[in-house]
Amino acid sequence: MTMTCAWTPERWPLVEPLEISRGVLTHLDTLLVELSDGAGSVGRGEAAGVSYVGETTVSMGAQIDALRPRLRADLSFADLSRWLPPGGARNALDCALWDLRARQSGLRAWQWAGLGRVDPVTTAFTIGLGSEADVRRWIRAARHLPLLKLKADACRHLDTVRMVREEHPTARLVIDANQSWTRELLMELIPPLHAAGVELIEQPLPLGQDMLLDGLRSPIPLAADESCTDAASLPGLAGRYQMVNIKLDKCGGLTEALAMCRRARELGLATMVGSMGGTSLAMAPAVLVAQHCLLADLDSPLLLARDRPQAMVYDGARVPLPSVGLWG
Repeated sequence: MTMTCAWTPERWPLVEPLEISRGVLTHLDTLLVELSDGAGSVGRGEAAGVSYVGETTVSMGAQIDALRPRLRADLSFADLSRWLPPGGARNALDCALWDLRARQSGLRAWQWAGLGRVDPVTTAFTIGLGSEADVRRWIRAARHLPLLKLKADACRHLDTVRMVREEHPTARLVIDANQSWTRELLMELIPPLHAAGVELIEQPLPLGQDMLLDGLRSPIPLAADESCTDAASLPGLAGRYQMVNIKLDKCGGLTEALAMCRRARELGLATMVGSMGGTSLAMAPAVLVAQHCLLADLDSPLLLARDRPQAMVYDGARVPLPSVGLWG
């Protein structure tokens, strides 16, 4: 029996522009994938893709179209891993298949994943780059949230931390440089960031320059984001980073993300779960990954002007288990 697959490009406007070191985002383009078994069960998955390697909804859709003749009723997660490289197309299909198998079996996806229970998780909330007036306004609006993730670039870093300490002094802080620093700047910034209570520095150096971290001793843990793709990338990060940011769009879906959690533990790497952005449908499988992680960065729906029907209802920074109607 052939499994049918449909994909739809979607555009989700942000509440207001989000600036990071690579540019300014005003909306998020995602791909909705639906897998149907022909007997009434439909599974859904969503991907934003990895923009900094050139993925778009068009390129992801083309990858999926090329697989249509192979999509049969006995499709497995291993099949997808063999047929597609890590990335958004495999993520959308993998998560749609998890959803479909859950609906066919009557079991929740978290049960399929071998979890005894799923607890709500606390997400970081992103503060983008901007003018001092805007940044202070965003921080004040987030005073009820316990953990802030501050975007930084080569020029804007310590001032943002100072503004947080003035506007929201009890906030826990993570800083994300999105590849914009040099080793020299990192070494210069570590002492004042440590003194200000920053708990994590994410991807300080450009992709491909991880070797420049050799021998660096930092009192603040360093996390690999862009340098961390799938499980195969992890051995090269151990000893240079203390944590890895697992994102379903980067690694190719929930199946690989769970494998990464296991492999990271073997290598002595702590894990966090993030996203390339998306609606509640994209965050839902990531909540399962978060059960294995020290840190979650799943605030994307809070940055969107609207979300899907049956969306997860965030309680401040608390991300709940997705409903059956949404996913899994």
